[in-house]
Amino acid sequence: MQRIISGIFNFIFIGWTAVLLFTLWMLLPLSRRVFRRGISLWPKLLFPVLEHLVGITFELRGQENVPDGPVIYAVKHQSTWETMFFLWQNPETSYIMKKELNKIPFWKWYMAKSQHVVIDRSGAASTMRQMVSDSEHILAEGRSIVIFPEGTRSEPGKTNTYHPGIAALYRRIGATVIPVALNTGLFWGRRQFLKQPGKMTIQFLPAMPIDLDRKQFMSQLESAIEDTTRDLEQEALRGHPHLYLNPVKK
Repeated sequence: MQRIISGIFNFIFIGWTAVLLFTLWMLLPLSRRVFRRGISLWPKLLFPVLEHLVGITFELRGQENVPDGPVIYAVKHQSTWETMFFLWQNPETSYIMKKELNKIPFWKWYMAKSQHVVIDRSGAASTMRQMVSDSEHILAEGRSIVIFPEGTRSEPGKTNTYHPGIAALYRRIGATVIPVALNTGLFWGRRQFLKQPGKMTIQFLPAMPIDLDRKQFMSQLESAIEDTTRDLEQEALRGHPHLYLNPVKK
């Protein structure tokens, strides 16, 4: 039965995503704010479908750690879910994303209109400077930024390399960095057809201390995110016997 339910959800997910991709161009002449409201329809439909069809809900923790005003969210990346969550939470939030996504039809136009930060991962120093400049402008407008320090989704129980882009933002802009841990990959895994019912958790951790050097910052950021992520994964496994964690490959 779960395979059938997952198939229905996947059909709805792909269909709704395609509908938005091929219709949002009609909002391009309007303001950025209006256009972003259009994009936020993506999670606003899919989250109720996840809950009522698949049985996936979520719990927010640590919201008291997020101060008023714009911040940089450094987020663990396990699932497509968190690419939608921050649009659901606040349509004005910007993502830092890879340039390869511009190959998706209409995507480049939409990202430019929304003022997300699109980076060329092969651009080295010039890419870093542009990312810092664009991010500084977004934060100055009072909008928060989401960055996935690993740069790609990881399997539950696994840690990918943390890239230096987040350290550049921390050191050069001086904005508040909020680490974010989660266990979403156990329920909606990377390249997994099956969606598993249960309650996911996303946890906002205390802001990173100020005035750390690059090495200290990267070490403390990774420890905060990964240690809490492992705890959330184990909590989910204890509470949902049908879930499983693949052995981490050495």
